[in-house]
Amino acid sequence: MPIGFTPRDYGIVGSDVRLAEERGLLGASWYRCAIPRARLKELMQRRDGPAIRDTLLWVGLLILTGTLGYLTWGTWWAVLPFAVYGILYASFSDSRRHECGHGTAFKTTWMSDALYEVTSFMAMRESVPWRWSHTRHHTDTLIVGFDPEIDFPRPPPNFFRTVLELFRIESGSKDLYRMVVHCFGRITPPEAIYIPETERSKVYRNARIYASIYLVVIACAIASRSFLPLMYIGFPLFYGSWLGSIFSITQHAGLAEDVLDHRLNSRTVYMNFVFRFLYSEMNYHVEHHMFPLVPYHALGKLHQELKSDMPKPYDGLWEAYQEIIPTLLRQMKDPTYFVQRELPPRSPPQASSMAPSAYEQIVS
Repeated sequence: MPIGFTPRDYGIVGSDVRLAEERGLLGASWYRCAIPRARLKELMQRRDGPAIRDTLLWVGLLILTGTLGYLTWGTWWAVLPFAVYGILYASFSDSRRHECGHGTAFKTTWMSDALYEVTSFMAMRESVPWRWSHTRHHTDTLIVGFDPEIDFPRPPPNFFRTVLELFRIESGSKDLYRMVVHCFGRITPPEAIYIPETERSKVYRNARIYASIYLVVIACAIASRSFLPLMYIGFPLFYGSWLGSIFSITQHAGLAEDVLDHRLNSRTVYMNFVFRFLYSEMNYHVEHHMFPLVPYHALGKLHQELKSDMPKPYDGLWEAYQEIIPTLLRQMKDPTYFVQRELPPRSPPQASSMAPSAYEQIVS
């Protein structure tokens, strides 16, 4: 560790809360690339068609692989269909949950809300707490002391823990713990900061529904003397989360903290059309953070509009990880180190080309 380095407190009830306030990072204007108002409104239009198409295809693949897993259960042939089923279930219910949580995936509200609740259970990320924590994440992205979703603090977890986290070992255990706490009508201290009291009864209700479903599945497994029921609900969270984790690590790992410019703390990574479908276009992550009310199916078009004012996108996962892995290894020894993204010439960082009030007028 560098001499004189003081570890930061990443908790949202910790000492760095005051530091962020003193530095004027709260309620400040974030940089937004210039885009014509009419074009932004066009891109923000919500549509049912793309989300219905993608959801039906995703559900169809789940049914197909789940059926093949059932038909081949008890043989080595079951490994492949369940491997694919687990990825579809755990990794990419999470991306669909994320989009529905923003309320932008569908034009029809009940469709978005229904899929959000189902996929929140599938990903074991409780719907009410996550909606509020993710709002905080977008408001204070990588602002230490205020963003509850910083996955790679400095120094980052050791390499072994990081690999285990590809399978949700640590975060899944924490999610399970919070679910149990909620079942008993309580919330954790950090959650008390961002979950309004009026929403807490929903938290307790949903946690009890989740727990009841898991208990029924466990009872079915015991009654049938088979792990098969758990291969469909429960186990996929651990054997199928790895690909989604590989995708999501690219979003912010190793980038700048405490800046007011999403081009400096988020990554856009080019992916092939299969990965983009599975990941719900979240590879356009700078664009998503800069204009979070643009639906996922329009992020590629938004990227083209903003491209001239953006850092160079990463040409695939391999190029992104060629930066991420050395950065995390270096941060274990030097937590002050981070990736400094190169901005286009004459593009001032941490300024605002569109004041928040103007953006809110467009939204409304």
